[in-house]
Parts: sequence; C-alpha cells; structure tokens
Amino acid sequence: MGWYVYILLCGDGSLYTGISDRPSERLEAHRAGRGAKYTKGRGPLSIVYLESCAGRSEALSREAAVKKLTRLQKWALIGKAGSPRT
Repeated sequence: MGWYVYILLCGDGSLYTGISDRPSERLEAHRAGRGAKYTKGRGPLSIVYLESCAGRSEALSREAAVKKLTRLQKWALIGKAGSPRT
C-alpha cells in the first residue's frame, strides 16, 4: 500500500493538509468527525490535492514541506495537480 499527502478544502474555505495510506477512508473519517480536530465542524470537506509517496517517511516529509507553504502557494500546487476530487 502506498502513502499519500492530501489537501482538504473545508466548507469555510480553509485548507487542511494530512497523510494517509487510504485517503478515501481518511476523508470519510474527517467527514464523520473522527479525523483531525481541525476539520470538525468545517464541512463539507473534499480532497483537492493528492500526491503519491514511496512510503510513510516520505509522506511525512512532504506533508511538513506542504504545511510550510503559504495559502497562495498551496493553491498553485493544487492548480498544477488538476481538477479537484471529492
């Protein structure tokens, strides 16, 4: 199983970055209020960026790098990746 870095678009317009080896299941956990504390009450949520990584360690490093980006830089990254997914 591969690991992924993902960015969620929250209902309030904010962006949340995380990692998972099962992003679809993780999205459902966020939607059900079992995800990160930050995403509770910020629905609806959708995945707008998904990047495959070689392993958990690489995903953690990439997540840290993405979290350091400004909001504008994150949107540029999302734009390069293509259309948003749900």
